[in-house]
Amino acid sequence: MIYFAHKGTTTQSFRALCVVLCVVVSWCSVQPAKAIDYYVNTNPIPSQKMDFSFFKQKTNPDVKPYKFMDDLTFVGIPLFVAGWIAKGEKHGFRQKQKHSLVTNFRTHLDDYLQYVGPVTTIGMKLGGYEGRSDWPRLIAGTALSYGIMAGLVNTIKYSTREMRPDGTSANSWPSGHTATAFVGATILHKEYGLTHSPWFSVLGYGTATATGVMRVLNNRHWISDVLSGAGIGIISGELAYALCDLLFKGKGLLRGNINSDRNIIENPNFFSVSMGMGFGTRNIEFDMDAIQGLECEDDDKDVMNLKFGTSTSVSAEGAYFFNKYVGVGSRLRLNSMPIKGWGRIIDYGWQNETLDDAEFIIQSDHLTEFSADFGAYFNLPISERFALGSKLLLGRSVMQEVNLEASQSDVTWDYFTVGGNKTIKYGTGASLTYAYKNNYAWKLYLDYDYARKTYTMTYNPDGVDATMQSTKKNMNNFVLGGSFVVNF
Repeated sequence: MIYFAHKGTTTQSFRALCVVLCVVVSWCSVQPAKAIDYYVNTNPIPSQKMDFSFFKQKTNPDVKPYKFMDDLTFVGIPLFVAGWIAKGEKHGFRQKQKHSLVTNFRTHLDDYLQYVGPVTTIGMKLGGYEGRSDWPRLIAGTALSYGIMAGLVNTIKYSTREMRPDGTSANSWPSGHTATAFVGATILHKEYGLTHSPWFSVLGYGTATATGVMRVLNNRHWISDVLSGAGIGIISGELAYALCDLLFKGKGLLRGNINSDRNIIENPNFFSVSMGMGFGTRNIEFDMDAIQGLECEDDDKDVMNLKFGTSTSVSAEGAYFFNKYVGVGSRLRLNSMPIKGWGRIIDYGWQNETLDDAEFIIQSDHLTEFSADFGAYFNLPISERFALGSKLLLGRSVMQEVNLEASQSDVTWDYFTVGGNKTIKYGTGASLTYAYKNNYAWKLYLDYDYARKTYTMTYNPDGVDATMQSTKKNMNNFVLGGSFVVNF
């Protein structure tokens, strides 16, 4: 029997994810006031009082009506397609051995983070903090957004019947939690990010990204499910607001977009929240015959080949530019690689004939790297809306170990662990930025990171004599993903 035991608040991977999330939230908590002060002269804020006028329509003068295309960026389409293309990768992860797979613990934080967007929007609206829409228009846009999202998600889920990674049900692709989170983030972005401060948008999309990553770490979804869910969420929110532009025209608008001369192409200072898929080095080999003279009669088992699947990557990144071409910046990144084939590891073959009735508990099923990088950033404008980017980074990475426990006759021990040392890493990357508003952009990026790491395996099949072996490995990691970018 194999048990997954994701100890959410205690595992290093979860703590590392929280560090990245806290960076995003801490920025969001202090920046809105600064941004509002900056824009107050061009877009004054009316006096605030509680607003419970749910059915009373109100329109402020001098607010320019939105056109249908003003609310469509189409960025959700490539996200959905990327998930659709990547979903074929999942078949390599499934356990095909005799051992059953049970998920017996997970963090529930993602169940709540998915509602940060709508809760923030409604709370601010009730507090009298005017957003883009009055109550009737906001209610209509919200209902349409979630209605479109629910229709798309459920239609696809129960048509494709993709099995979840924990094997509990065949409704994995796309992720409903992630789609819900990105719908809420898009609503917050439309209502307060575009009209008050970009940092409301960072808060919404940052917590939505964290929701998607937690769905993967909880073993409830594949990375492909999360990417497609994010795409559906953004598509649904943008389409709903575009339809409201046709239905309401200029009625029910309280604030227009921020008036600003800043342009992220010409003034490329930025802060971004990113999510992507990692490819590259896919295995680590350990010479089992070299472990304390241990020899195996089966030549196929002379080498323990630890294999990885497509990794999940989430990052927070920012840079300050001295001019429109060159700047300096930093990045915090969490990259988590899932292990493939736990049954093969358990059944490896030495000294474990007496473990037929043992239970195996996977305490950490991802080899997770948390890294902090600093370096030079480059920007090359190619039009009013598009720019090419690059970077050269130097950083430090810390690894969380993979851990498999065995339990038999009320005795529990570490059966198999693999961890990597702290090391220097080098990175670069290329990106294409699309500035759809003066202060906002979407970015498609391909990053490359290199590190030479020493990995140490501890193998203890009988719970008594633990053996260790280390191997050095050049780790080459490519991350393909998308970023939500704000200008500051």
